[in-house]
Amino acid sequence: MSTPLQTYLSDTAPENVNPAFVSYIAALQQVAQTAPEIAASVVKELAAQRSHLKLIASENYCSLAVQAAMGNLLTDKYAEGYPAHRYYGGCNNIDDVETAAAEEAKALFGAQHAYVQPHSGADANLVAYWAILSAKVEASVLAELGETNLSKLTDEQWESLRQKLGNQRLMGLDYYSGGHLTHGYRQNVSARMFVSRSYTVNRETGLLDYDEIEKQALEFKPLILLAGYSAYPRAINFRRFREIADKCGAVLMVDMAHFAGLVAGKVFTGDEDPVKWADVVTTTTHKTLRGPRGAIILCRSEFAEYVNKGCPLVLGGPLAHVMAAKAVAFKEARTQGYQDYAHRMQANARALAAECQALGLKLQTGGTDNHLMLIDIAATHGLTGRQGEAAMFECGITLNRNSLPFDPNGAWWTSGLRVGTPAVTTLGMGAAEMKEIAAIIKLVLDGTKPALTDKGTPARGKIVIDENVKAQAKERVSALLGRFVLYPELDLGFLTRHFAQ
Repeated sequence: MSTPLQTYLSDTAPENVNPAFVSYIAALQQVAQTAPEIAASVVKELAAQRSHLKLIASENYCSLAVQAAMGNLLTDKYAEGYPAHRYYGGCNNIDDVETAAAEEAKALFGAQHAYVQPHSGADANLVAYWAILSAKVEASVLAELGETNLSKLTDEQWESLRQKLGNQRLMGLDYYSGGHLTHGYRQNVSARMFVSRSYTVNRETGLLDYDEIEKQALEFKPLILLAGYSAYPRAINFRRFREIADKCGAVLMVDMAHFAGLVAGKVFTGDEDPVKWADVVTTTTHKTLRGPRGAIILCRSEFAEYVNKGCPLVLGGPLAHVMAAKAVAFKEARTQGYQDYAHRMQANARALAAECQALGLKLQTGGTDNHLMLIDIAATHGLTGRQGEAAMFECGITLNRNSLPFDPNGAWWTSGLRVGTPAVTTLGMGAAEMKEIAAIIKLVLDGTKPALTDKGTPARGKIVIDENVKAQAKERVSALLGRFVLYPELDLGFLTRHFAQ
């Protein structure tokens, strides 16, 4: 019986053989020999992503080269520590991989130091927090005691240090104003590590009020002043944050997980480039940066030795195969093609936002400067974000609900939808497609109503979609995705026949 790869090679003329597809078939074939259900799920996910328009602001499509870099024996090696300072033997090649990724990151962002081990943005923020605590609290205590080894502290000295480490102050953007869970949200460990206080956007404009943030910071005097967002549609003036941090004596930390691609692509420069102004910068490597799932930390040299100690501080063994994929992604991002992509991503977001407003939709802050926008569907359609998210998915659009500033519907139901352009820009879409996407969004919202309870009142979680609207929306989405095919190198029909049936 022929294998799928043998079938493909025998049925395809030599000049039409696609090397990338050959590699993909070979990899799935290996998986299917042991776990056919997993191979099937991979193929089904490709089918699902080809059938839905991806507007999730925090998702993208990495290259097949990035994917291939993760599927190899590098995953087998333990390499706790950092290059030339490992706790395991035989790490020479891992040192080369990690060093290459770090050097590429430094060159890409103009950073003094890069640490490429964090597995996620949350991990990166934890490592950064503890590195800052080590540099600014622990180091001074050890200097006063004339000691360098924590293990040599007495129990009393250790308890005194532990109390100081556990009672420092963090000031970050409020979750409902677009901040992240790890920025001091009380349900997150960040608010339990620190005495945490949040700043908000202006209630009238929805924008950051730097003078108000400065006033609050001077009163609160945080150890860490944190800037950055997961759902704020405007650029940030990091020079102004630097001034505030200097005035209140804080370390300036920026979480640029969502907009790192706009920094790498030279869309955000000058005062809008966080690496230029911050002491410590964290970011994921997927999202707008279009790399593998993972994260990195960039910092000034004074924090390097502390950041490098992510293990034993927070992390265990680094994922060498993912660090390899990060190196590949950073190389891709250091090209003119990537810079063009980043500028198109912003242009697409602005075009989509403008068309949404022209169609009568209400956008938070009235537009966008970056890759995302927030649509207030409670105001215009009487829907919760959860209802809007469900309606969009049923009609072929994948996006996520999102809280709006001072949201009366809370974090679960929400009043808004977050819409982003990273993935559709990767597919090659432009202004004309943004106009069509806005029209489909408006069509679906207009054709969706809350379901009624037994008492005749609107249900928060259930919806009724006009069937004609649903059919029309799905047809229009299909037409778009038929012109802009995800991973065109991959023959989905062949993969489905051989692995997913």
